[in-house]
Amino acid sequence: MSQREITVIRGDGIGPSIVDATLQVLDAVGAGLGYRQVDVGQAALEAGDDVLPQKALDAIAETGVVLKGPVTTPSGGGYSSVNVALRKRFDMYANVRPVLSFEGTVSRYDNVDIVVVRENTEGMYSGEGQTLSEDRSRAEALSVITRRECERIVRFAFEFARNQGHRKVTITHKANILKTTSGMFLEVGRKLAEEYPDLEHEELIVDACAMRLVMDPGRFDVIVTTNLFGDIISDLCAGLVGGLGLAPGANIGDDYAMFEAVHGSAPDIAGKNIANPTALILAAALMLDHLGKTEAAARIRNAIRGVIADHDRVTPDLGGDGTTTGYTQALIERL
Repeated sequence: MSQREITVIRGDGIGPSIVDATLQVLDAVGAGLGYRQVDVGQAALEAGDDVLPQKALDAIAETGVVLKGPVTTPSGGGYSSVNVALRKRFDMYANVRPVLSFEGTVSRYDNVDIVVVRENTEGMYSGEGQTLSEDRSRAEALSVITRRECERIVRFAFEFARNQGHRKVTITHKANILKTTSGMFLEVGRKLAEEYPDLEHEELIVDACAMRLVMDPGRFDVIVTTNLFGDIISDLCAGLVGGLGLAPGANIGDDYAMFEAVHGSAPDIAGKNIANPTALILAAALMLDHLGKTEAAARIRNAIRGVIADHDRVTPDLGGDGTTTGYTQALIERL
């Protein structure tokens, strides 16, 4: 049987070790994938290449799907974010950040099941209009919002909710103050919500949303919002279930998709065999869902639930004294 090829970016810091763990799990579950490995970021620079080499871009263009370890953008030299560059180049406009409670983790709540859908290309992260006065006393940046991108991300969120069996979409905004940008987002959200009578929807100002997430996360299902708000809210949600070590992310467009752990490259623990690969393995499960391999994705999630609930060889951040390799083996045994 022919394999479905994907592009794999091993990344920097703990990236190679957690990517290797993830690929072992994918092989153990019989995902039927082939891997085209490329370097970007610091690893590419150290290999004497560009930060975003053409061969990496070609691989992504040809496979359409990327599994990415955490990447370090080199400091100095005017390098822009590799992650942002990839999202923009391949028009991966939807950032999907699910968080789910796992029995056995140290967290305040045990009933969290939330998906944050974040617009990935505009808003305060557009990079437009950034200026600093000569005396360094005044700084400016533009928040650019377009109707097209508002419509794309809101429709994506409602379609995702419908297709994945969710019941409600919360449109999160700051239209009471940011009347033009956030106002447009809310206007589009209200209009498109009318096309989905089978789904409940609500509107929440972002600060009220943050407060209610902390007080009663069980009331939320799918949250859709703009770039900056989504970045903050999604990290807050990760904190509700035990931290970024359990938080996968997907960047999805019409033609390309990239799946990654939300956390960084953690160079302080690189090479120590104690990194928790769960976030990237959960991102790989999201990738399998995207590829229509839902049974394999469910088996991976069930294995993670079992290992964490049994406290079987879990890594230090999960309250254990296990290693990356030991934790990975525990998952493979359950598969």
